Amino acid sequence: MYIILLGAPGAGKGTQAKRIMEQYRIPQISTGDILRAEVQAQTELGKLVKSIMDQGKLVSDDIMIKIIEKRIQQPDCQNGFILDGFPRTIPQAEALEALIQKLNSGKLKVIEISVPDDEIIKRISNRRVCRNCGKDYNLLFNPPPPDNKCEVCGGEIIQRSDDAEETVRKRLTEYRNKTAALVEYYEKKNRLYRVNGMQSIDRVFEDIQKILESNGH
Repeated sequence: MYIILLGAPGAGKGTQAKRIMEQYRIPQISTGDILRAEVQAQTELGKLVKSIMDQGKLVSDDIMIKIIEKRIQQPDCQNGFILDGFPRTIPQAEALEALIQKLNSGKLKVIEISVPDDEIIKRISNRRVCRNCGKDYNLLFNPPPPDNKCEVCGGEIIQRSDDAEETVRKRLTEYRNKTAALVEYYEKKNRLYRVNGMQSIDRVFEDIQKILESNGH
């Protein structure tokens, strides 16, 4: 069960990834986390990655693939994995296909949680967070107390600067530009499934389960 989850910021990707991990006992592999782990462990690969990042450069596709290959050969990936933040480009997607074929005949399923932009803007721009303990609030369905003090720790409740509407619009444009080619690539390969992210969290998860447990493609 090899899964790539796509979805704009605020589409609910993180929530669904947690559910998939719990239900199917497979890890979520975040490329950012792996890179940090390699650097911390001071492996040969980690030292190389650190020198690239220290120069402010991007880690190349072939190094990323080596790191992913190393990670998915670990025992916790026997039943599959969810990829987060990878692939981002067509060459990365092609390399991943080759890697999965090399390691196993498992099927890759790409699930996009789709939510209209105006809904995402509404969801994110109404998010609030405690400055102190990080507890989440939302003006629409989980509003902060009238005195604007966190119930957990009494801290001040604020809107993060990257949750402001203008910033959200920019992030959305960036997401669409980056993933458009990937979405098209996986559509042509009959690997792409779309789930309506406007439903309840439970319904979205039910739809994802149906996709994961079907034998299509």
